[in-house]
Amino acid sequence: MTTPPWKRPTPKKSAGTRLTPENRAWARAAAKRAGRRYPNLIDNMAAARRQREQEQKRGRPGQRDGL
Repeated sequence: MTTPPWKRPTPKKSAGTRLTPENRAWARAAAKRAGRRYPNLIDNMAAARRQREQEQKRGRPGQRDGL
């Protein structure tokens, strides 16, 4: 089993992924389906992964590239 995200060290250099309003709503809906009021780390990580996969399908670079 892999190490849970909250026990992993913080990445040294990463631009991160700024969630779009659509993916933010997706994370909120995931939290609501799980009975939580707000999205947690896992919901946000899943939404970020989903967003990166969508961008790769479209052939678009990440939002923060080029900054």
